[in-house]
Amino acid sequence: MAPSGPGSSARRRCRRVLYWIPVVFISLLLGWSYYAYAIQLCIVSMENTGEQAVCLMAYHLLFAMFVWSYWKTIFTLPMNPSKEFHLSYAEKELLEREPRGEAHQEVLRRAAKDLPIYTRTMSGAIRYCDRCQLIKPDRCHHCSVCDKCILKMDHHCPWVNNCVGFSNYKFFLLFLAYSLLYCLFIAATDLQYFIKFWTNGLPDTQAKFHIMFLFFAAAMFSVSLSSLFGYHCWLVSKNKSTLEAFRSPVFRHGTDKNGFSLGFSKNMRQVFGDEKKYWLLPIFSSLGDGCSFPTCLVNQDPEQPSTPAGLNSTAKNPESHQFPAKPLRESQSHLLTDSQSWTESSTNPGKCKTGKGVLVWLSFDIFYF
Repeated sequence: MAPSGPGSSARRRCRRVLYWIPVVFISLLLGWSYYAYAIQLCIVSMENTGEQAVCLMAYHLLFAMFVWSYWKTIFTLPMNPSKEFHLSYAEKELLEREPRGEAHQEVLRRAAKDLPIYTRTMSGAIRYCDRCQLIKPDRCHHCSVCDKCILKMDHHCPWVNNCVGFSNYKFFLLFLAYSLLYCLFIAATDLQYFIKFWTNGLPDTQAKFHIMFLFFAAAMFSVSLSSLFGYHCWLVSKNKSTLEAFRSPVFRHGTDKNGFSLGFSKNMRQVFGDEKKYWLLPIFSSLGDGCSFPTCLVNQDPEQPSTPAGLNSTAKNPESHQFPAKPLRESQSHLLTDSQSWTESSTNPGKCKTGKGVLVWLSFDIFYF
């Protein structure tokens, strides 16, 4: 690591302050929209009492869910790799003495022998973070903004000043969903008053200008949010992160863009959980521990264990099984329909089956800058 002095510390503090500008902007915009809609539109401009009551109740419900999910996305700390993936002091010293190359990789291979490292970088090397000095778990990447390795990192979002990853990806999706519904609701209920503005049907007060700008802002954000929300819905359906969509994971048998996909239903449950009553609430319910992800393993490395030594998984069924070597593309359809365990399927190498408790450890090399 590069040495840090007073100058670099001051720059880091300045950057941390600047990173909050998008969040402050969204918060101010949200505060103004509340004043413009609840006060200027509903209370001042609406004459029908029933319309006022219905619009205010629906608006406050969407407003509360929007703020709740946005808050959770911002202030939920990203999860970092556990201590099992950090190198020991002796391993760090040995790694520093070895030059880059095969000797360097041999040290990492010995350090990773008790970890479930089934995939490599594009060049076939062990995925290692020099900055954090750890062997990166599956789907884990280093964020240069947070200066940390983030479990199942999707991207660093400036609008929430946080990394979107395993711990808050569900909150981020709900934030997009409720912000989109919020904007669509405002645009739909404000439309008739927006038309009256242009036909001189509104009294000449300051409310008319709030109504006009409110409709423009809601319509503009609806367009951008709908495309972003649709993209992330597609990512969830394919069990991909934004990083994985740009660079497919590299397995031992080669690159596979659908390597983590278990089918639409299981992909959804992996993010939102098994209990549907929590799906629409910004409450953590994702399955797993951020390090292990159920999938159809291809060409398992016989030298690697099925589970890491000492690593506790929070998955529903943490039992481990032996996996048959089988091309993934020939067995993908069985992941949606079969519920037998890998122990049963290992007796028939022509089929690839999976159960809810199967944990497979896959990874690839992408750094986010």
